[in-house]
Amino acid sequence: MSTRDVDARTVESMGGERRTIARGDVELSVQVFSGAEPAVVVLHGLAGSGTEFEPTALALRGRKVVLLDQRGHGRSTRRPADRSRAAFVDDVVAVIRAEASEPVDLIGQSMGAHTAMLVAAAHPDLVRRLVLLEVDEGSGSPEEHAALGAWLAAWEVPFATRAQAAEALGGGALARAWAADLEQAPDGLRPRFDADVMIDVIGHVAVPRWDEWGSVTAPTLVVYADGGMFTEGQKRAFVAHNANARRTDLVDASHDAHLDARDAWVDVTSSFLA
Repeated sequence: MSTRDVDARTVESMGGERRTIARGDVELSVQVFSGAEPAVVVLHGLAGSGTEFEPTALALRGRKVVLLDQRGHGRSTRRPADRSRAAFVDDVVAVIRAEASEPVDLIGQSMGAHTAMLVAAAHPDLVRRLVLLEVDEGSGSPEEHAALGAWLAAWEVPFATRAQAAEALGGGALARAWAADLEQAPDGLRPRFDADVMIDVIGHVAVPRWDEWGSVTAPTLVVYADGGMFTEGQKRAFVAHNANARRTDLVDASHDAHLDARDAWVDVTSSFLA
């Protein structure tokens, strides 16, 4: 199979072109913003999609930017049979090889940052620089994951309007991003993921990957938020484990700092990748 197996379904959105890359029994949806290489490939977090990072892509204008909907998310295959970390890594490798002719700058948030870390560890020849937003080596208990899945499954869908969805989901920046990306179904607006798939996916992310993280050779910026999900001890331990990593912290920000601290996030990311 050619990694440039991109079908004819393309749409324009905020300057980006929507494409589909086939990989085995999975279709990967990417949004590509034209520009110069090295390209920037961006990976969203659990239950999200690449559209969350459209403002980041626009802020990096001049560079080619590729936003990937990871398997099980967004407009990519909703219920992939393989939900392992290796499958996610191989997806990113296929996207890089389809869309770039040289090593890329790789950005990820939360689950997407974990994926990005593993790509840089397994394929150092493909990653020039690495930006990880709100990440650790892999953690979380089955009980925590079950609680998250129960919350996702409890959404009272379908929603009638995006405004109603945003309010029902908490009204914050993440809720607004989820609402904006809901899929129009015949009976109303529904999420672009299934809760049981999300539980399975995050279970694989929970396995600690210290060896892989320690082996990453790409210059790495690790970005944490003062209102994020990790303790100071977890942050220090993670950054200290890789000699090529440096840390920066965003204030008045959450785990989803790319949404609620967008300007600061764009500033630190753009400076690092310049």
